[in-house]
Amino acid sequence: MWHPDDYLKHLHESVPPAERFEAETREEWKSWQERLRQSFIALLAVPADRRELSPVLLESVDCGGYTRQRVSIATFGTLTMPVYVLVPKAHDRERGAVIALHGHGYGSRDLVGLNPDGTDKTGDSGYQKNFAVELALRGHLVVAPELLGFGDRKLAEDAERGDSCYRLSTNLLAMGQTMAGHRVFEALRCVDYLLARGDVDANRIGCMGISGGGLVASFAAAVDERIKAAVVSGFANTFQASILAVPHCIDNFVPGLSRLAEMPDLLGLIAPRPLLIEAGTRDPIFPLHAVDEAYDKLKAIYALLAAEPQLAYDRFEGDHEISGRLAFDWFGGIWPSREAEDERA
Repeated sequence: MWHPDDYLKHLHESVPPAERFEAETREEWKSWQERLRQSFIALLAVPADRRELSPVLLESVDCGGYTRQRVSIATFGTLTMPVYVLVPKAHDRERGAVIALHGHGYGSRDLVGLNPDGTDKTGDSGYQKNFAVELALRGHLVVAPELLGFGDRKLAEDAERGDSCYRLSTNLLAMGQTMAGHRVFEALRCVDYLLARGDVDANRIGCMGISGGGLVASFAAAVDERIKAAVVSGFANTFQASILAVPHCIDNFVPGLSRLAEMPDLLGLIAPRPLLIEAGTRDPIFPLHAVDEAYDKLKAIYALLAAEPQLAYDRFEGDHEISGRLAFDWFGGIWPSREAEDERA
């Protein structure tokens, strides 16, 4: 009698998303895309004071088939961000570059085969499966940023704790900003960095993220078309069935977002660019039935744009983890051939 379950249900039913995808023509799609993207960017709240990158090389390690560098770049305000840059020894611009975005854990070291203390992993690769290394071994130049609140970018008071998501997120929210926005727009500074390097093809930049990194990959690709392809692992779902139904970190929440769009709508902003979704059948925090629902909605968007081959789904037997069954080799097969680019030009 006193439980507010019905009240929550009433809230969701009484305020449907304003920009739910309902387009029936390419013209309607284009108008919807422009409206939703601009409104979404406004909700994410771009951090102020974008700075010159001013990259500084911190270390360079020979890892056999690739060189692992650590570089510091300036992003916004007083923030600087360390990124790992994995450069294949036989680097070929045609293989493209990938921004690798970690989920909750100890940060970017987990993606590049390192323990929290910087020593080499020797056992279990964890749920993120060293995926930055896997991509570099396939010839992709990979940038793995340390997302705000993790690893070396925790608050000093959290040095011995897992992360600083809660205090950073609540302080940002109190100031009308969001953790999601900071992470997304810092990830986009990685695009700036890649383009400034001079050895990356601007038409071959992708991103891949797992869990919270899947949020960053999804949202970054949704708002910036310089990202030409995306792999989203352990995140694609509906907000109603995941973020709002299962306990999740506060860094996932963007005020007013459910009034604007559902997650499949936001993922639909990536269309018609290539998008691969990974989902484990036993993922406890992003339930499979809602991944299937999101995928069905995405299929409708890609179908309208005659881009069905650009949408892929790896529905694998597993938990909340990277699959890699399709993803590790996927970027190598999606970039247009030089002949096709020449014809288009």
